[in-house]
Amino acid sequence: MHNTGRTTAHPHDDAPDTAEDFERLARLPEGPEHKELRDELVRVWLPMAERIAIRFRGRGEALEDLYQVAALGLVKAVDHYDPARGHAFEAYAVPTITGEVKRHFRDHMWTLHVPRRVQDLRNRVRRAAKELAQTTPGHVPTAAEIAAHTQLSVSDVQTGMEALDCFSALSLEAEVPGTDGYALGDGLGEADARYDLVVDRVAVTPCLLALPERERTILYLRFFRGMTQSRIAQQLGISQMHVSRLLSGCFAQLREELLTETG
Repeated sequence: MHNTGRTTAHPHDDAPDTAEDFERLARLPEGPEHKELRDELVRVWLPMAERIAIRFRGRGEALEDLYQVAALGLVKAVDHYDPARGHAFEAYAVPTITGEVKRHFRDHMWTLHVPRRVQDLRNRVRRAAKELAQTTPGHVPTAAEIAAHTQLSVSDVQTGMEALDCFSALSLEAEVPGTDGYALGDGLGEADARYDLVVDRVAVTPCLLALPERERTILYLRFFRGMTQSRIAQQLGISQMHVSRLLSGCFAQLREELLTETG
């Protein structure tokens, strides 16, 4: 690689000075020389990509896999970097690599709590499946083949394979298979205010039974038959004002007794 001796501010202390190499890469046509220089640029910038990957460790993904994702982001950065824009390569590469790692987590991050052991099984199964797929293109490895390759039991491999589907949870708006627009959320219950009414009725029953018969009758006619005070007064042969006073007295007595019991 070339070292021009120019002093350039880099966010990474060991950032190589590859400005001239990128300019030459942009001029080279596709071919062996272009590929060789491209691969060399990826190699010298790989430590930076790995440092970015390390920032994301401890989030349920194997560090080795994070290195691979960051390396993929670095390759994309090298391929798409345009030195003619006048920006240093790392200014373009850092967000490109970081975005690639974050995208990986967005697509593969656990949305369910999964035990560490199951996460490790999932990582081993996924790597083994990739390795087997490279040796037998077009063939999907079976659980038994992965078990033989990883020295795991078939049961552990099946657990790891099931964990591959645990990164994302279905939306409650997702349609249930085999239905006509029935969403998962449609099967969920919700708070029913009538439960509070049941509790209130049970609590007030002893207090109602303690009232005189006439007051109980007035309450029944008013709240269970929906009669107005005028009709109640007419049916009982008393004045509407008297009905109103009896109702107010019932309310006060019931309220006092309920507050006394709950206090």
